[in-house]
Amino acid sequence: MITVDSLTKRYGGFTAVDDVSFTARPGRVTGFLGPNGAGKSTTMRIMVGLTPATSGTAEVSGRRFADLPNPGLEVGVLLDASAQHAGRTGREILTIAQRTMGLPRHRVDEMLDRVSLTPTEAGRRVRNYSLGMRQRLGIATALLGEPEVLILDEPANGLDPAGIRWMRDLLRGYADQGGTVLLSSHLLHEIEVIADDLVVIGQGRIVAQGTKAELLASAGTLVRTRDVPALADALAAAGLTFSHLTDALRVEADPDVVGQVALGAGVALTELRAADGAGLEEMFLELTAETQREGVAA
Repeated sequence: MITVDSLTKRYGGFTAVDDVSFTARPGRVTGFLGPNGAGKSTTMRIMVGLTPATSGTAEVSGRRFADLPNPGLEVGVLLDASAQHAGRTGREILTIAQRTMGLPRHRVDEMLDRVSLTPTEAGRRVRNYSLGMRQRLGIATALLGEPEVLILDEPANGLDPAGIRWMRDLLRGYADQGGTVLLSSHLLHEIEVIADDLVVIGQGRIVAQGTKAELLASAGTLVRTRDVPALADALAAAGLTFSHLTDALRVEADPDVVGQVALGAGVALTELRAADGAGLEEMFLELTAETQREGVAA
């Protein structure tokens, strides 16, 4: 289990992570979401001992990462697939990790096979790898020690659709076997498909967290009509709270209530359904509307 408690990181007068607390549990995939510059990567770097916290704690299975005697056997980490030694081959990188962890040599071939890197690809220098191949090599390194916990920052970045599906199935299977997965990604659809729990961060602070079902269920009702002004007037007259989306309204009421209001006002609807179907993207954009900082490193 990953436990983050009151974690804060300041750089001079700038607070990158501000009193963040959450838990990632075994047997579940926890999606860690936020716009660029929200503090996701900083939080994950603190978890694995790469960045010191100003205050607060981040523990894996009850211990700090730095206190784990052989971290690779307990925590698999992939924070930057491009940070691998460009002059070494994929096999060499895995072999160094295998020897460092004290694992048998056959683990290297097992991991290459598991992430679908062929012998020819494993023999190439990493400088000649595509980003997707580097992601696969990074996942192989993270899984090498058969850890109970995975901490992954944008692992699907650079993968083609087949690779994204492969990644999703791999991580889902890992969690289903009792592993803990903390997954950061800007591919909201993929997070929506795979995640059990969600933690949403904006400007260094948690803006929402809970199970995916709980957060999406709170989204209310999604409704579309060709006469938006008339429907908006009817909803306001009925005392219902609503917001304008790109091409729809989201109403904080059950679909049957919204339908009755529309019927009473004589407004024809083209769509009426629970807004959980609108998906993670609308929820994410609404929760982080005040914290979007496109182009700033997380």
